[in-house]
Amino acid sequence: MKSYILLALAVVAEVVATSSLKASAGFTRLIPSIIVVVGYALSFYALSLVLKVLPVGITYAIWAGLGIVLVTLIGIVVFGERPDLPAYLGMALIISGVGVIQIFSRLSH
Repeated sequence: MKSYILLALAVVAEVVATSSLKASAGFTRLIPSIIVVVGYALSFYALSLVLKVLPVGITYAIWAGLGIVLVTLIGIVVFGERPDLPAYLGMALIISGVGVIQIFSRLSH
């Protein structure tokens, strides 16, 4: 269970860092740039701890999949971006894929 909490922390840190990357305007704004560096460092550190326990494929599928969906949601809410139907379908497939791995794959147990 601790591994999944660390994985959630890694996802949140990555999402904050990626969102701040857009706000950093090419690293020309100091505070968002600092958040980018700290967020990615925290995310990768947490991932390194998770990988001591969970398989890399499962870990990466969850980290990347949830990151994509959450960053897209932040893009909608904070940056006013509007995904199209294929983007929503793709995210649904990502969520479904992570669910299939978690429910049916022996690697996740």
